Amino acid sequence: MDEPVVLTGAGGRVGTAILEGIGPDYEWILFYHSNPDEVPVDDAEVVVGEVEDRERVDEAVADASAVIHLAGDPRPEAPWSSVLENNIHGTKVVLEAAAEAGVDTFAYASSNHAVGAFETDERKPDLYRTDDDFLLDGTELPRPSNLYGVSKATGEVLGRYYYDHSEMDVICVRIGNLTRSHPPKEYERGQAMWLSYRDCAHLFDRCLQADYGFEIVYGISDNDRKYYSIERAREVLDYEPSDNSAEYTFEGEPKEDG
Repeated sequence: MDEPVVLTGAGGRVGTAILEGIGPDYEWILFYHSNPDEVPVDDAEVVVGEVEDRERVDEAVADASAVIHLAGDPRPEAPWSSVLENNIHGTKVVLEAAAEAGVDTFAYASSNHAVGAFETDERKPDLYRTDDDFLLDGTELPRPSNLYGVSKATGEVLGRYYYDHSEMDVICVRIGNLTRSHPPKEYERGQAMWLSYRDCAHLFDRCLQADYGFEIVYGISDNDRKYYSIERAREVLDYEPSDNSAEYTFEGEPKEDG
């Protein structure tokens, strides 16, 4: 990929995982909400501003081949005023600017919260255990668990709209439980939907490299128990995760062989 990749929300957890894993592999334009203390990738261009500011976004995407859009209010309890402005309107601004600039690929960070209400009291806690076969594969309609999830589901719909009205490929990644360390034993939900930092970087690398049109995929590692299917990500992206929550101790260390 000869032209740069724009990464909005570059200072967040997902952005950190991506840049740690594939930072040296691309030319980056890093879009920050405020001036970063340090820039994690040598020679990256830095843009500071709000994703709702069309002029600043136009500046960032003008010569880009791809956009990874992570920016927004990440709080599950975020109020409507914030998700409306930062997550919904901000995503619309970035999608529209990218489409009009002729960007080839747009990867959107959706969330497990877009489908969180499938986790009903009738399904929990069996849902998180290996002997349960309930599975979401990305073809189901959104079922948000909070207003943050509503904003992420709306971002998916906006992505579909701009895919249908431009020549830009759009992929929506419903990210699971992204943590650097392994989830604790008692957090069964986190174990089932764990996404390691290196698998996160690999997944978004594949989003940049593959050809797919419009897709919705789940972003988790290859855990023994998955109630989010990663088969579509394997099929269309050639996603091959390295990690599995079952292969780590509850202290976050890899289990010894044997």
